[in-house]
Amino acid sequence: KAKDPAAAPAYWGAWGASMEALGPLIDSGAPLAGVDEATTIRVVDGKRHVEDGPFATTKELFGGFVIIDVPDRETALEWAARAPCVGAGSVEVRPVGEGPESMA
Repeated sequence: KAKDPAAAPAYWGAWGASMEALGPLIDSGAPLAGVDEATTIRVVDGKRHVEDGPFATTKELFGGFVIIDVPDRETALEWAARAPCVGAGSVEVRPVGEGPESMA
């Protein structure tokens, strides 16, 4: 994990490059599925904690998103656990929605 903000681009770049090399990274602007389909993951002291549902409080901020094409939720959680920011916060995982009705 990157503790030094100046080092963060290198960590994000390596994470993205590994996803690109192994195939799950896609470039898409599709809407996210509803929050009822969200899963939140945290890594604390090297241990993965998975909770159903979204995570948001006024102290947290949505920093961006990455869309990957993986076969199942478990594979998505494995990639989320490797995100450079997961040790300092959390990563929300949810499927891509099918259309405007999924944004409700």
